[in-house]
Amino acid sequence: MMHPANSTTPVTHFILLGFPSLGRQSRPLLCALLSLAYAATVVGNFCSQGAVQGEGPSGAAGGNEGCETARVPTNPTAPRMLCDLLHPGLPISFHACFLQFYFFFSTGATECLFLAAMGLDRYLAICQPLRYPVLMSPPLCWTLVASCWLVGFLWFIAPIGLISRLSFCSPDTLDHFVCDPGPLLAASCSPAHWAGQFCANMASLMLFTTISFILASYGLVLRAVLRLPSGAGRHKAFSTCTSHLVIVGLYYGSVMVNYAIPTASGTSGKVVTLFYTVGTPLLNPLIYSLRNKEMKEALRRTLLGE
Repeated sequence: MMHPANSTTPVTHFILLGFPSLGRQSRPLLCALLSLAYAATVVGNFCSQGAVQGEGPSGAAGGNEGCETARVPTNPTAPRMLCDLLHPGLPISFHACFLQFYFFFSTGATECLFLAAMGLDRYLAICQPLRYPVLMSPPLCWTLVASCWLVGFLWFIAPIGLISRLSFCSPDTLDHFVCDPGPLLAASCSPAHWAGQFCANMASLMLFTTISFILASYGLVLRAVLRLPSGAGRHKAFSTCTSHLVIVGLYYGSVMVNYAIPTASGTSGKVVTLFYTVGTPLLNPLIYSLRNKEMKEALRRTLLGE
């Protein structure tokens, strides 16, 4: 039960606790490692995008892959997280917290939609090869990309707006390194079950709809590939899909642990969140470039200036 005094103190800012168990000497080291990972993510994504734009891989697959690797979903959280590691206890304003919450979830929804769009791209490239240039022409590809961004940034406006209208009272601490719905709902001093359930339902709908679409696309791809007469053709088709499937597994696995199947909490939940906000974006350009011969050649020419 909340102390009566707390109910009279409206919150105008929050303090993100982050990893309070970290020692003073460990914080600069972790900050340095995460800063390197963040810088590598940004450089890797811009190099991948520059390579794709410079070389122009044929078909919409190259365009979609370039747009996907150019996305940097760490932007809403990483700078603030690095600052809090070096200077713990710095307050974040109420509006800044919810703005971070909005961008964090919106870029996550956009990621899901991009991965679904790339699943569609693989299906059309393998199952409809003759019609592929028409079905996924560059204008249609960029329309699809723009739609992913639009829907992604509209998806969580209502649930985040509802949570922001709850009453928040002292103490103003959030047991996380990002403004996440779990800690925010725990800090509310008004009944918040319905708002939290609505946000969870919207997140689950986005996750399960897109992953179901991806799995259905690859089910059709698998059926088409198994009908190919030559082993070389099957190997080429599977190699085209490998990088995308690896990213899908890494991203959806970690996100579902936290939001769709929230079994992780406390420090373990923060570690899972840290992985898909820093680890997965860092691996994205590496996985795409290492599994794609066109991308590797384009990156080599871009970096060496050939």
